[in-house]
Amino acid sequence: MLLTLDFSSDIPIYVQIRNEIVQAIGDGRLKDGERLPTVRALAAEAGINSMTVNKAYKMLKLEGYIITDRRNGAAVHLSKNEDNNMPEELEDKIGLVVAEVKAKGVTIDRLVAYIREIYGADNKDKEGEE
Repeated sequence: MLLTLDFSSDIPIYVQIRNEIVQAIGDGRLKDGERLPTVRALAAEAGINSMTVNKAYKMLKLEGYIITDRRNGAAVHLSKNEDNNMPEELEDKIGLVVAEVKAKGVTIDRLVAYIREIYGADNKDKEGEE
C-alpha cells in the first residue's frame, strides 16, 4: 500500500495515514473486505514507528472504516447507510468547510462542481442523479 506522507507537515503522521486510507476507501482503491497491511509491515514500508500506524488503525476502527481481529488483521469495512442520512460528526465537519469556502469567496456552483469531481461520475448514477 503506497502512502504519501509529508514528514514536514504540521499534520501528525498517524492522521495522515488515517486520511490516506479514508481517501483510498472513498475513491475505490480499497474495497470492502480488503485486508490492510499489518501494522509492522506498513510501518516498515513507510519508515515509521509501528505505534504510529497502530494509532491510525485504532482511529480508523473507532470511526468504523476498518474492522480488526487478531487472526486476520485489519480489513476495510464499508458501513451500510440504509437511511441515506449523513452522520452528525460529518455534518459538523462539512459545515465548517462550507463556512471556510464561503469566507474565501468561492461560489456555491464552484463548490458543488468540485464536490461532484471528488465524488466521481460513477457515483452519480448510483444516487439517481443526472
